[in-house]
Amino acid sequence: MTVFTESRVTADPRRPKYDVPMADLKAQYEAIRDEVDRAVLDVIAGGNYVLGPSVGRFEDAFAESVGARHCVGVNSGTSALHLALICAGVGAGDEVITIPLTFIATAWAISYVGATPVFVDVDPVTCTMDVSQVQRRITKRTRAIVPVHLYGQPADMRPLLDVARQHGIPVIEDAAQAHGATYDGKPAGTLGSFGCFSFYPGKNLGACGEAGAVVTNSDDADALLRSLRDHAQRQRFHHDQLGFNYRMDGIQGAVLAVKLKHLRKWNEARRRLAERYLQRLAGLPIQLPVEAPGRVHAWHLFVIRHPERMRIRQELQEQGVQTGLHYPIPLHLQKAYAQLGGRSGDFPVAEQIASECLSLPLFAEMTFEQQDAVVECLQRALSEGWR
Repeated sequence: MTVFTESRVTADPRRPKYDVPMADLKAQYEAIRDEVDRAVLDVIAGGNYVLGPSVGRFEDAFAESVGARHCVGVNSGTSALHLALICAGVGAGDEVITIPLTFIATAWAISYVGATPVFVDVDPVTCTMDVSQVQRRITKRTRAIVPVHLYGQPADMRPLLDVARQHGIPVIEDAAQAHGATYDGKPAGTLGSFGCFSFYPGKNLGACGEAGAVVTNSDDADALLRSLRDHAQRQRFHHDQLGFNYRMDGIQGAVLAVKLKHLRKWNEARRRLAERYLQRLAGLPIQLPVEAPGRVHAWHLFVIRHPERMRIRQELQEQGVQTGLHYPIPLHLQKAYAQLGGRSGDFPVAEQIASECLSLPLFAEMTFEQQDAVVECLQRALSEGWR
């Protein structure tokens, strides 16, 4: 369990030297406490606890912030992907191309509509979809492509969109980690037919609970999304198709509207910290993340790579530095997808990254003192003869 506390040096030799969390949601809340408390109390006093005006205001603000015509708030990023696939016409027996190096919710949504995930490997530098492999994975059953803007780095969208247009296949962006990222100057989530966002608490833009959203420029898709999230009710108590209870809570809409005003500042802080990591860690025997040309990384995660990452992780933990694994088991090797027949070696790049990846602490409220502690501990863990 993550303990959100400030970094500090302790005198007790039996305790870790440092206390550096992966994220510090308490620190974020303290910085905007008055705004958040006021917004939440307004929702409670108004009695609009599900959807309602606070969600509508957030939807309008988020759509404007990314330059989309519509934003539809839902209860999670997984639900956002699910509804986007339905709106794209994906159903039972279809295939959807995506990557195996991602959180499993990307594939869950494909399975929810009765389709089959078809994986392609990732680029060894950006860790996003290797677009050169997409063309040969397209079949007569392919109904959508879901690139993942992994760790906050946008996938290579221009060539992917070219392939998709040639085949008349919609592109649904998994932008769950890419709030504020851009590709050729255009916000992530607005390049394809749909952009799906997660507002899980630890994200760059996080709710005080579960929440998500779909953005689109289609008026028809907007109307269908709003119906599907609310039990498929275009008119009260009239249900013309299977619907879902995927509504966003009023409190989450209010909190997100407050936090959205701070997102640019928070992303700038993440970028400063990421650049500082890159400078301080240069020359160490690790593979550092790279921001691809023409892309603005949101730096949701700062992921390094090393063949002995579990040893390094243990040694950092003993010093009081928390780390994360994003993601240690590729989806084609998960038991839940054993029926697809995936085997070790099918996607060698994704498998190597999965075995080497280690996420270092990175959050907007992180102090240079905390970051210096991470760097010091990592340098010690990598130094010859330590231990």
